[in-house]
Amino acid sequence: MTIYDVPASVVKDIAEELKKIEAVKPPEWSQFVKTGGDRERRPENADWWYVRSASVLRKIRIYGPIGIPTLRRKYGGKKNRGHNPEAMRRGSGTIIRNVIHQLEKAELLKKTKEGRVVTPKGIALLDKISHKVKAVTQVSEVKKDAGRPGGAKEEKAARAPAKAARRKGERRAKAAN
Repeated sequence: MTIYDVPASVVKDIAEELKKIEAVKPPEWSQFVKTGGDRERRPENADWWYVRSASVLRKIRIYGPIGIPTLRRKYGGKKNRGHNPEAMRRGSGTIIRNVIHQLEKAELLKKTKEGRVVTPKGIALLDKISHKVKAVTQVSEVKKDAGRPGGAKEEKAARAPAKAARRKGERRAKAAN
């Protein structure tokens, strides 16, 4: 199971794992800053630094090798300028740079000529978490379908002929009028 096989919601689980790593810690100033020029306020989540670190690690694994300017574009957004048209603003380079340096110190990322890439240690961490998340997702899907005889697919297949017959009857009634 790899990071490609699970939804983006895996970032929360990766963030929990990053909290256990000593090299990844929010700097003192992180509680006072916005995450980009397009934002109006600082993040509401107290653990936003770990979530952003997990997100950066995931993005570098999926899109890597990747550099800071590309990540700034990915974390940017549209700035509301009142009556003027919205304009694209990039995400904070300082935050991304500090996150990347911390992940490099934790030996989860490394710098190459093309950009940053995830190390084998980082890949192992992501795959371990992905495997856990996928297993939990599969168990919850089984529990969801357990209450229904035949599961959701069989129910849908059983309703299809009745739906088609209704449509056919509606067409005949329309043609008769």
